[in-house]
Amino acid sequence: MPDVQPHPTSPAPLPDLLAIPPAREAAIRALAAELRPGRRVVLSTHINADGDGCGSEVAMARLLAGMGLQATIVNPTPWPDAYRFLLDDGVREASERGAAALAEAHVLLVLDISDVKRLGQLGDAVRALAVPRLVIDHHIATDDPAGETVLSDTAACATGELVFDLARVLGLPITAAVARGLYVALLTDTGGFRFSNTSPRCHAIAAQLLAAGIDPEEMYRRVYASVPAGKLHVLREALATLEVDEGLGLSWISLEAGATERHGVRSEDLEGIVEHPRSIAGTRLALFFRDLGHGKVKVSFRSLGDVDSNRLARAFGGGGHARASGALVPGSLAEVRERVVAAARATLAEGSDAAATRAPAGDAAR
Repeated sequence: MPDVQPHPTSPAPLPDLLAIPPAREAAIRALAAELRPGRRVVLSTHINADGDGCGSEVAMARLLAGMGLQATIVNPTPWPDAYRFLLDDGVREASERGAAALAEAHVLLVLDISDVKRLGQLGDAVRALAVPRLVIDHHIATDDPAGETVLSDTAACATGELVFDLARVLGLPITAAVARGLYVALLTDTGGFRFSNTSPRCHAIAAQLLAAGIDPEEMYRRVYASVPAGKLHVLREALATLEVDEGLGLSWISLEAGATERHGVRSEDLEGIVEHPRSIAGTRLALFFRDLGHGKVKVSFRSLGDVDSNRLARAFGGGGHARASGALVPGSLAEVRERVVAAARATLAEGSDAAATRAPAGDAAR
């Protein structure tokens, strides 16, 4: 039998996926300087809080309690029923008290927001606060942040990733209760670990959270398999309006005012509906128009490939991520839809022309 010779080169060492970038660690330490024992910290997130906002708030509240600080959650809109299970065992939530609860803060910590306007009715009260205002976020920066001391990194898959890193830098234990909030943050903001922000590091953090006691099947059931029947009725109405521009890869759906009230659901139950038009083969950009009444329409933008939905959303006063953004646009449903669809078509056509210009002649002709 011939001798088996070793391979001449050794495999490249695997990267340390949990290593914290130096700039991120420095920002964590600057933020932590304001989190001194005995202080009352008010936590807040954006209107119509999602899994990342809620999960990050709850995890942070528990971490702060372990540091000897009092933490209270005060959001601009009611806590979503879908994430109420995160409030078990004593997390204080006082959103119903609004600005009055903010006034009791020694420190304000805002999570998952890059723009103070996303605090809705609490925005003016936050601007007027004469206490340290801190921000932990992973969105593209704006000119009007909610605080002066900012921990922000768009490379993070979710705000929950930054909270996880804060715990590690400060030597705080990731208990099962903390892990539950962080896992919900990662799970929801990556679309169940399916979206383009699902990095190797995201999976490495999720593994740490599973090791801390998270049951992934339970989390799936609580987040994705406990929806009210009314959500499916609303989805049916929205899908009945589906329109597709196959040539440009644009799909959109709409929901008339009053649909949520008619079917007994809340705004939170509409989360994920825009993924249905995005799932259509060939779609590069999907839109979901929801008429809120009173001359305002909420538009959700979801994109694939190299289409920057954030740039389009910002043109209508909104923002978010490159692949997932939103905007609140004044006007009737028909007016807003016409304007946004026209802008979306122009954006997609511009991208197609640029791609054709870059491509070799043979490819462009296909």
